[in-house]
Amino acid sequence: MPAATTERQPKTEQAPRADRQRFARDGGGSQPWHWTLGHHGHRFQAAAHNRPEPTLRTSRQTVQRLSANPHLTHLLTTNEFFVRLTAHARQHPEARLDRWWSEAMTTKQFRTITADGHGLWSVAHATVGLFLEADTGTEPLRSRVVTKLDRYAKLIRRGGPRYPVLFWLRSEQREEHLHQLLRGQHTDVPAATATHGTDPAHAVWLPIGATGRVRLADLPSDHGQPVADNPNYDEGVFVP
Repeated sequence: MPAATTERQPKTEQAPRADRQRFARDGGGSQPWHWTLGHHGHRFQAAAHNRPEPTLRTSRQTVQRLSANPHLTHLLTTNEFFVRLTAHARQHPEARLDRWWSEAMTTKQFRTITADGHGLWSVAHATVGLFLEADTGTEPLRSRVVTKLDRYAKLIRRGGPRYPVLFWLRSEQREEHLHQLLRGQHTDVPAATATHGTDPAHAVWLPIGATGRVRLADLPSDHGQPVADNPNYDEGVFVP
């Protein structure tokens, strides 16, 4: 019989299904864990989109670049909005998030606007399109946030969708200030506001010029005309 040994066999490096990271909190302690795709998740994405399969090293570099992204807080705020809608839909069978486009995809499809995200939200038989402007409190409202509506107005005039622009704001003070700035402006662009602490599927949205809050599903929405540069249509047929 061979002699027993305590020598450990070399371990093969295991690819994680998910990666996580967290950062130090101002004043001490740590922030909650931030989760992202691991190597297997990146492999699945590559297969789903017919891209070359990434190596383990490439996947780790992608995660490292994400953790060092100076706009990570803004990205997390945007994703949190759509995650809350997804969580709501799981608990309410009549609701569903039919479309969730990132900033990059939204810009690619609509070209002239720079929304932080775009979605189609359905409740029962009603579908509302939306453009998200996620506010982290770093941009001046008058010179940056308000002027964003100019591009949405141009999109509507050339036959694009007339979806509500949702300003998801950091605080009630910024929300009140934004309403003061927008009162009487861009009446052709539907816009509404709510704050980060709210559930975006509920009656938390205050349309510009209104006095009462409504559900996301109750905001006005129009998919636009079947023109060539409207990605909602394929050969004249609306495609969710």
